[in-house]
Amino acid sequence: MDKIPNKARPAPPTKRLSQARTAKGHAPGRNGKASRMTESAIVVEVGARLKRLRTQAGLTLEEFAAKSGVSRAMLSKVERGEKSPTLAVIARIGQGLNVSMSTLMGAEPDPAQVAVIRAPNRLTFKDPETGFERHTLSPTHVDSGIEFLLHRIPPGKSSGELPAYASPTEKYLVVHSGQLTVQIGKACHVLEAGDSFFFDVREPYSFINAGKTPCAYYLVIARRR
Repeated sequence: MDKIPNKARPAPPTKRLSQARTAKGHAPGRNGKASRMTESAIVVEVGARLKRLRTQAGLTLEEFAAKSGVSRAMLSKVERGEKSPTLAVIARIGQGLNVSMSTLMGAEPDPAQVAVIRAPNRLTFKDPETGFERHTLSPTHVDSGIEFLLHRIPPGKSSGELPAYASPTEKYLVVHSGQLTVQIGKACHVLEAGDSFFFDVREPYSFINAGKTPCAYYLVIARRR
């Protein structure tokens, strides 16, 4: 077999590209590569997006604080790019605006009928306090009411209490590794690797990793219309 000349060999991916991720909570660039933004730039971008959506909804900071359950001081800091919100805070903000977390994190419309989402280019949020990771696996531009996610929780950490949705919403999950406790109201459901679970979100809930090893699970969110 003829050898491929050196100049014809495909170049291996660079170290920079292989390490490029959206784990800091920003959307991939339009060229399919994860945008390389600093942590402070990401926080500023999220804050600007929040302020724009709140203004479009015709809400003052005081009105939105009352609607979302997030303090006015916290909202002001997030909008000014001075504070990176936790998962629980950004979930309440999304509920207050009636938008998905993916929208808050920068999901943009795209007319494509086929989408390939490379692992380094996922739209991802990482809680700055707990290390909880939320990876969006489904196309962020598809407004179908369905989201496919991967969650990772470090040992001894949790999502914090997450609010119920304004519209009827169901969640389906399967544990990939580790142990997961789903707390709904006062009821706790302990799941092991391979277990699956369904619940209709009608009250506040939490995802908890009470184990000593990392937990990972796949989650489908279905919003009924």
